[in-house]
Amino acid sequence: MSKNEMVAKIEALNEWEQMIADAQAEAEALRDEIKAEMLERETEEMVAGQYIVRWTSVLTNRFDSTSFKKVYGDLYKAFTKQSASRRFTITA
Repeated sequence: MSKNEMVAKIEALNEWEQMIADAQAEAEALRDEIKAEMLERETEEMVAGQYIVRWTSVLTNRFDSTSFKKVYGDLYKAFTKQSASRRFTITA
């Protein structure tokens, strides 16, 4: 692949990623409008035509690894394993 072809592919990739970001922002705005309507109606479930929209509260339990590491540092190290991956970045 020539340098010009690589530059063209990078520019095309940048354009696609911008379109994706714009589409995600639009989707988030629509999602926020739906949530605002549900808040106004004070409901967690709403039927709209063939759709059922639910916006419910969910409780989760998460492991606090930072606190665990402070208190049980040696145990944390004993059960920590290293993993490898590759990161793809493009900078201008």
